[in-house]
Amino acid sequence: MNDQLKHLSERVTKGLMTRREFVGRAAALGVTAAVANSMLATAAKAAGPVKGGTIKLGASGGESTNTQDPALTASEVPLYNLRHWGETLVDVAADGSIEYRMAESVEGSADAKKWVFKIRKGIPFSNGQDMTPDDVLKTMQRHSNEDSQSGALGIMRGIENMSVDGDNFVVELAAGNADLPYLMSDYHLMIQPGGGMDNPGAGIGTGPYTIEFDEPGVRHGFKRRDDYWDSENRGHAEFSEQIVLNDATARTAALQSGQVHMINRVDPKVAGLLDRAPNLTVKSVAGRGHYVFIMHIDTAPFDNNDLRLALKYAINREEMVDKILRGYGTVGNDMPINGGYPLFDDTIPQREFSLEKAAEHYKKSGHDGSPIILRTADGAFPGAVDAAALFQQSAQAAGIPLEIKREPNDGYWSEVWNVQPFCASYWGGRPVQDQMYSTAYLSTADWNDTRWKVPAFDEMLLAARAEIDEAKRKEIYSKMGRMLRDEGGLILPMFNDFVGAVANNVGGYEDDPNGPLMNNKAPIKCWINA
Repeated sequence: MNDQLKHLSERVTKGLMTRREFVGRAAALGVTAAVANSMLATAAKAAGPVKGGTIKLGASGGESTNTQDPALTASEVPLYNLRHWGETLVDVAADGSIEYRMAESVEGSADAKKWVFKIRKGIPFSNGQDMTPDDVLKTMQRHSNEDSQSGALGIMRGIENMSVDGDNFVVELAAGNADLPYLMSDYHLMIQPGGGMDNPGAGIGTGPYTIEFDEPGVRHGFKRRDDYWDSENRGHAEFSEQIVLNDATARTAALQSGQVHMINRVDPKVAGLLDRAPNLTVKSVAGRGHYVFIMHIDTAPFDNNDLRLALKYAINREEMVDKILRGYGTVGNDMPINGGYPLFDDTIPQREFSLEKAAEHYKKSGHDGSPIILRTADGAFPGAVDAAALFQQSAQAAGIPLEIKREPNDGYWSEVWNVQPFCASYWGGRPVQDQMYSTAYLSTADWNDTRWKVPAFDEMLLAARAEIDEAKRKEIYSKMGRMLRDEGGLILPMFNDFVGAVANNVGGYEDDPNGPLMNNKAPIKCWINA
């Protein structure tokens, strides 16, 4: 039987048999599904990467306004682009550990105020120039600059001084932060020649690919580098192409027809049906991602906390999880932290749907009854338009005049998100609470998309960074979560699973809770079996 199963598993790794067919055959031989899947994983690993060919991704989250500048990356297609040509000092592995990339080691002082990143030698940029500690320093300086408009600006705020010492990049903090290495994994911080000061959108980095063609909102193509330093683990396909497919139906059809090998953002309402299709598998992993509605608390009428609370009570979270996520996620609590974070406080009361409380707070707000405009688009998150419609229905039942304005996908992340005062959005989450809060809720963060600028919150964030006692640190984070839940501009009805789909002839796929499709690295870490 073992020889028979081995032969069958090899057929799966070669794309000659679907995973489902293999599990069915194994069951007929008395092998459980868990053991069968374990055998497949072992077989795929033993088969090793297959070099060559073209791997194609069909992706949502692309616009004609996209750029290759890492500082401005705000949606998934640009992020996949960055993963092809760029790399950060460190990555966060699927198990939550730090994986060294441009840094070969990291050492912190006892008080976590000083961090030394030893930079690898002999790593070439795609322009042939060797990457140096000075390139690292200049990259970090650019993302610390207000003019860069970098999404990493918030996490750079706690840095007091940065310098180069021989082969080392040295970071000194105003207050200790044991999570600093995780912050340096932020995808905006791709190391660029000269920090990208002269041409931030050139797409030159240390990653496994160079840009072959770049058509924002349409497609992006990449060619494998022969001089890539980590070719055993990344950059297996000779060519990698990303086709922008913001429409969910078109994306699904492209995978089923074989036009692409993988797609992101599978709509939960079709995931079960899609998973039964031959020669492909739906990949779902729980993580820290969340689908949200964000209000600018410095803009009327959202500068009134009673109005914000009215909207928060008016959303039926259970219904939204059931009808929009179809089981691929969990209920949210108007704070961006869930059980995926190690210092999460599960004693914070869950906000419940209450038309009575919604109506009470709406009346107390003194709102004049004019339409409250919520902007959304298909590309905001899978099911965003339907989720907005559910929100509108329950809000109107509480007497709240919520009006939906549907925006085009193209331009949504540049013209609506972080611009308009009330809109649908999503966050992929971050590895640690400090990074999530620093990126989106610190007063000075460029991506503070709810305009949450509260000095007391900033003080707690800094105190949590410096706190070594985990119990005390958890207590601080709990207070921050409660404050944001009760006073903030974030309406977070649900934490989403990352749901994608991959053709069965794709090898090397592994679940990663840090982000969709292996934390946006599937095109550079997977391969195509012949």
